[in-house]
Amino acid sequence: MLEEVERWLATRSWSVTDRPLHHLVSAKQRSGQTISVVLPALDEEETVGDIVTVIRHELVERTPLVDEIVVVDSGSTDRTSEVAAAAGARVVHRDEILPRVPAVPGKGEVLWRSLLVTGGDILCFIDADLKEFSADFVSGIVGPLLTEPDVQLVKAMYDRPLGGAAGQGGRVTELMARPLLNMHWPQLAGFVQPLGGEYAARRSLLEQLPFPVGYGVELGMLVDALHLVGLEALAQVDVGVRKHRHQDGQALGRMAAAIYRTAQLRLARGHLVRPSLTQFERGADGFEPRTYSVDTEERPPMVEIAEYAERKVA
Repeated sequence: MLEEVERWLATRSWSVTDRPLHHLVSAKQRSGQTISVVLPALDEEETVGDIVTVIRHELVERTPLVDEIVVVDSGSTDRTSEVAAAAGARVVHRDEILPRVPAVPGKGEVLWRSLLVTGGDILCFIDADLKEFSADFVSGIVGPLLTEPDVQLVKAMYDRPLGGAAGQGGRVTELMARPLLNMHWPQLAGFVQPLGGEYAARRSLLEQLPFPVGYGVELGMLVDALHLVGLEALAQVDVGVRKHRHQDGQALGRMAAAIYRTAQLRLARGHLVRPSLTQFERGADGFEPRTYSVDTEERPPMVEIAEYAERKVA
């Protein structure tokens, strides 16, 4: 592992317990920043309502941290929209946002469009299929953005159980994303969950980034943020355990292909190739790195969209 990454792990990796809620509220009041939570959703009626309810109860009503909860429905055929609205979210359909640009399927498409229908200075993205959801997922990742002025983007890190086995989830991360990052962008080798769907960032950063329309959005965002603002502006926070619906092997294959294509486009820029792989195991003091030797379409930055520029002026 690069010495730079070792230093980053020591200074930019935190636990949710490092920043109590009342400290975050005080920091938010001092800075005047606003926070939008965005849930991209497709046929998630079983889980989206519980997630919205927890965020609203814990971080809007009980503790005034979150300013708006927006569910962007990307074409659900079930009751996702109705359930989310009943739980207290503002629901917007993907196709209603920027209608002059025909929407395409994909998570990245929804996240990109969400910039046009949210007002927060900080955007917090949360997947809508999480089970046994904790408000720590939100407060944990927005915390450094409220207390560390130099931090621009924060990823959640967590255990991902698969069946009864701890830490066996995240198969595409281990088989595709982590090797790619370690070999081509070794500065990002310290991220425990580089493909995780729970992360927060400043609007001022997100509006400058291109968005891969599909599953490559998380990897693309990390790589592009690294080159735009540098490693010290990126961070991660341990929020415990993430439980969600696991996809089958064919779906994982499609995800891996999209991620590889996203990396392929960025590799054309000519970055360092380093034949080593860092993986993580949870030890007594948190996640510990283990380093081993190793024998698609995108949306433009939102600042280039006329409707977004007009909204900012208005």
